[in-house]
Amino acid sequence: MANMNITGILEKMTGKDKDYRYMATSDLLSELNKESFKADQDLESKLTNIVLQQLEDASGDVSGLAVKCLAPLVKKVSKDRVVEMTDKLCDKLLNGKEQHRDIASIALKTIIVEVTTASLSEKILVSLSPQLISGVTSGKSAEIKCECLDILGDVLHRFGNVITKDHAFMLTALLTQLSSTQASVRKKSVTCIASPAPCLSDDLLAKATSEVVQLLKNKRAKSEITRTNIQMIGALSRSVGYRFGPHLAEAVPLLISYCTSASENDEELREYSLQALESFMLRCPRDISPYCDGILNLALEYVSYDPNYTDSMEEDTDDEVQDEEDDDESANEYTDDEDASWKVRRASAKCLSAIIVSRPQMLSKMYQEACPKLIDRFREREENVKMDIFNTFIELLRQTGNVTKGQGDIDESSPRWLLKQEVPKVVKSINRQLREKSIKTKVGAFSVLKELVVVLPDCLADHFGSLVPGIEKALNDKSSTSNLKIEALAFTRIVMASHSPSVFHPYIQALSGPILSAMGDRYYKVTAEALRVCGELVRVLRPNFEARSIDFRPYISPIYKAILGRLVNQDQDQAGS
Repeated sequence: MANMNITGILEKMTGKDKDYRYMATSDLLSELNKESFKADQDLESKLTNIVLQQLEDASGDVSGLAVKCLAPLVKKVSKDRVVEMTDKLCDKLLNGKEQHRDIASIALKTIIVEVTTASLSEKILVSLSPQLISGVTSGKSAEIKCECLDILGDVLHRFGNVITKDHAFMLTALLTQLSSTQASVRKKSVTCIASPAPCLSDDLLAKATSEVVQLLKNKRAKSEITRTNIQMIGALSRSVGYRFGPHLAEAVPLLISYCTSASENDEELREYSLQALESFMLRCPRDISPYCDGILNLALEYVSYDPNYTDSMEEDTDDEVQDEEDDDESANEYTDDEDASWKVRRASAKCLSAIIVSRPQMLSKMYQEACPKLIDRFREREENVKMDIFNTFIELLRQTGNVTKGQGDIDESSPRWLLKQEVPKVVKSINRQLREKSIKTKVGAFSVLKELVVVLPDCLADHFGSLVPGIEKALNDKSSTSNLKIEALAFTRIVMASHSPSVFHPYIQALSGPILSAMGDRYYKVTAEALRVCGELVRVLRPNFEARSIDFRPYISPIYKAILGRLVNQDQDQAGS
């Protein structure tokens, strides 16, 4: 009876009316999704043929539904039938009409995702892989090659360990595509080679790396080919990790050389070189040791690389209170849509972060050489790069906390002692960022301050007063976002908890108003953080019952009213506060 129902659906799917075809295809999808659905050999053939036919339907809605039918269909028909479907789809991709190419590619990817058994995957790959490789290496158009590489990348990512006997054949074919004249083909070839790299034998990995390194040694190669090969080196190291270690001796000097000798306009070459070096630091921590100093020097050189911009900004003055109209320096910054040097600075910052994370034994050296540079680069003109600079500095602080936990800071070569010496510069530079108009910048600045106080409690005792205007503005300014308020409040809470109450007594009047006002914020997370700060504020006002160093009485009533207002507010998210 069920098969008779399916037969009726299949007949409607071939009708002239697209609405009938759509409804029939929808009905088929419902049937295929039923656990009780079963098909005999004859019905299997009809089902697969009609679904493949519907993929080419003139109506996009119908063909889209047909693609959805493939996922359950793969699980309901025999392995041989699935292989037959992939062969037909691959033929459509390679030799079919251009308008049907995209849907054939989507259909193949859908089937590959649904293959979950080793036996079926092996059957499909034996047939499919040679066809895809042929599509890549033959004289097909760049569009067809890219589709084949996309699908092959999916195949190798999921089943690279199933087809190890074909690795050598595939690798040879794919390596030749790194020299393609089409950038899209080169890019997808990099992904395809990197996908099965963890499954490659040591010999094949050595072959792949050696071939790419030899290409990099050819200084007469076109710059776009060189860039691709540098990306390939980085992708291989990210994929295979420590197994790339034996190849660093050749790769690292080449990349440093390319980075320093690239033409002024070839920012991508520098960016890709630094990205590959970052990968080496993270993925080959033992074997990279001899090259760490060279990589550090390179990253420090290029973290401030900005050939199109002359920094004529005046030095910060000690007067932290400036006219707000003059505070926002970003409005007059140099901008050039074609300037890509920011990518080099960003890659350098991430490379420095990789050194910090992977080489805790270099912390003191990082404070002596990298810390002053990072603080100076807080004034970075590109916001996204500035965030990476902030994040790199935060990693330096966190690593300091991890490494020096439980240690004193008497030793003048210790990271904690070295960090203490930089606190005035950090505060001065961060204050400048808190006067910027960018919300993102101010959030990042408070994140740096929070981590600084966590690592060095009591380090802001002499500097807190200069930070008060920034806190006030973050909490009072109408343009402030909830995220900025939360960061400013969290910093205030942490700094109050880690310093002597007397540090804050001169600023209670300035801070209490914005804090209590934040308790009435409409967003519960702001309210919750403000309540936590209020708890610290009470401790600061009355640290003990014996001595009274500040007249706390004027603040009792406002604090009480603000807290009571939260308690009686029926609209407040109780879980949040």
